[in-house]
Amino acid sequence: MSPAGAAATRLRAAADHLNALGLYPEPIDPTGVRVIYAPWFFRGPVLRRFDGYALPGAILLRRPLAETSDYLLRHELCHVWQMRQRGPLMPLSYLVKPYARNPYEREARWAGR
Repeated sequence: MSPAGAAATRLRAAADHLNALGLYPEPIDPTGVRVIYAPWFFRGPVLRRFDGYALPGAILLRRPLAETSDYLLRHELCHVWQMRQRGPLMPLSYLVKPYARNPYEREARWAGR
């Protein structure tokens, strides 16, 4: 299977898991979400503690997809959905609520399980 095919398969499985939880009025659609192996992104002092990072249309990973847990992929896909549904309010919320207590982070941690 090609890397793009593997990413699409893993994202579809992550979306199915998240949709089964019934948290969201609209199902999560992973179409168009890219998975990017970007170890360089995590070298900065603020991002060293993360293994993944979500953008509205992409998930950046510290390790190759084959070495990435299903939990992390579900967690980051949850963040993609949050950003798509709530726009700039989601990332801006981290300026007001600390990471550990941020409701979006708590939801993604719970949903990723």
